[in-house]
Amino acid sequence: MAKSNLILTLIGGPTVLIEFDGIRLLTDPTFDPPGDYKGAHSPVVHRKTSGPAIAVDQVGSLDAVLLSHDHHFDNLDNSGRALLPNVGVTFTTNSGAERLGGNALGFAPFETRTLEGKNGKRLFVTATPARHGPVGVDVGDVVGFALGVKEPGDLLYITGDTLWFSGTEEVSRRFSPKVVILFTGAAEPKGRFHMTMGSEDALEAAAAFPEAALLSVHNEGWGHLKEDQDQLAHVFATFNLSDRLTRFDKGKPVAFAV
Repeated sequence: MAKSNLILTLIGGPTVLIEFDGIRLLTDPTFDPPGDYKGAHSPVVHRKTSGPAIAVDQVGSLDAVLLSHDHHFDNLDNSGRALLPNVGVTFTTNSGAERLGGNALGFAPFETRTLEGKNGKRLFVTATPARHGPVGVDVGDVVGFALGVKEPGDLLYITGDTLWFSGTEEVSRRFSPKVVILFTGAAEPKGRFHMTMGSEDALEAAAAFPEAALLSVHNEGWGHLKEDQDQLAHVFATFNLSDRLTRFDKGKPVAFAV
């Protein structure tokens, strides 16, 4: 059977355009220009230091948005919110769907739904557990996503804003994705503790998904991100794992035959 191409384009921050078999998806839409921002559901002011590689009006038609959470501005900004009504469906947390309304559809970890694209092709979309910070730090519900073709989770795993913990480890036991998108950056918006994956978490993921290609996102463009892609690549090289981490530059599509 001929293989299909999974094409991933990093737009900036956590925002990735996913194209597979004619279906087009977008993760956490953020398209606003640099500046200081505060989301509607968070008291924290975030400083955006660089803009998107692709403007929102250049993205084109989308079948769905995969939104890890709606309450932090670096995952859903003003332009991203304005985009949502024009998308077929927005998959997100149950609490986020209640806040967003409209086409937002919430589901619980390991709940699977079927997405039918405008071209009639289908993908399994499974919500995956996420923990956005250390135990005791409650920043609201967050979710990741596993996409499947023949069965749930056999194509792509998107961690969303999370640390490596028992929930992400459970994803590795249940699914065997060809590609994993790690939300890294070692974010420190409130103090000297991480809210997203750092190098140590990424190394855990590499061990847990030994057959998957790894890409890292959400590690540039915001002042509270403390570890960029080059630093992460250096750590992987130190452990002789450079071949596991695919370089992911803004605006440059990366294709995987899957």
